[in-house]
Amino acid sequence: MTKPAPLDVSSHLDAMLRYARTLVRGSTTEADDLVHEALVKALEAEASFRRGGNLRGWLLSILHNTFVSQRRSRVAELRRVEAFGAAAETHAQPEQEGRARLTRVVEAFHDLPEDQRAVLHLVAIEGMAYQEAADALGVPVGTVMSRLSRAREALRRFEGEGRTDRRPPAFRIIGGQDAS
Repeated sequence: MTKPAPLDVSSHLDAMLRYARTLVRGSTTEADDLVHEALVKALEAEASFRRGGNLRGWLLSILHNTFVSQRRSRVAELRRVEAFGAAAETHAQPEQEGRARLTRVVEAFHDLPEDQRAVLHLVAIEGMAYQEAADALGVPVGTVMSRLSRAREALRRFEGEGRTDRRPPAFRIIGGQDAS
């Protein structure tokens, strides 16, 4: 069996370009790209064309379907971009400043005298009650409260350094029975 002659689409190119310009609202570049894409699809699907059928109608149908597919694809892409943008807006700001501040707070914590650092850790980080911390350290409860107060004050002073506004520092150490 002989292979049929290739389709002669050249006589329909002007009609395809006119229709493509209508679909893309006059953009010559977009119309050319659309016609090119439709012709590629037509050549790939050439076997599905009924010989003796309306070649012009078949080509314009492929052109139209290509346009619709591209538009749907663009709309879907826009939705993904918008969804990503909305999701990006809910993410936290860059962490560099917060990490740098946390590093300075940790350094200030480590600069505390050992007895204050131990009490602050047990009460504020481990969540121990004053009596539990006192028992763990083998000191009276009053000593725990005094050391904790001095440690907190030292960290508050650290937080207040370099501030030019009159607002109180935002840094608070909480934990233990006196937490508010």
